[in-house]
Amino acid sequence: MLMKLDDLSGPEIRALLQEHLRSMHELSPPGSVHAMDIAKLRQPDVTFWTLWSGDELLACGALRELTPTHGEIKSMRTASAHRRSGAARAVLAHIIAEAKLRCYDRLSLETGSMTAFEPAHRLYESFGFDYCAPFGDYFDDPNSVFMTLTL
Repeated sequence: MLMKLDDLSGPEIRALLQEHLRSMHELSPPGSVHAMDIAKLRQPDVTFWTLWSGDELLACGALRELTPTHGEIKSMRTASAHRRSGAARAVLAHIIAEAKLRCYDRLSLETGSMTAFEPAHRLYESFGFDYCAPFGDYFDDPNSVFMTLTL
């Protein structure tokens, strides 16, 4: 597996992100979808990576800088064919390592509260993330779960 800094221009990542957005809108009601589109992922406060095996895209993830000491995980997605392969763990480990290199004190995320998101909850818990109150511009929403990791 090879992790690459990605400029979001390739057809593979565009397709995976379209799948991600479509899925988030299917699983969450309007107003509770916080997934970022490609234009938002290209903002200067966001760094985006993809994980590859040869020429096959396995997964992706982004790190958004909220403050000089607080980062947010965005757009974690594993291609359907590669779920439960360790790809998500590899992307998450990479993002955590990068947050530590940046000397962040905290790394947080928002994800869905529905049953479909339970594998994500377990993944984040396995890395030591704890449940927390909304952070940044988020607000209490029964469709969202907020988690944070002290670095």
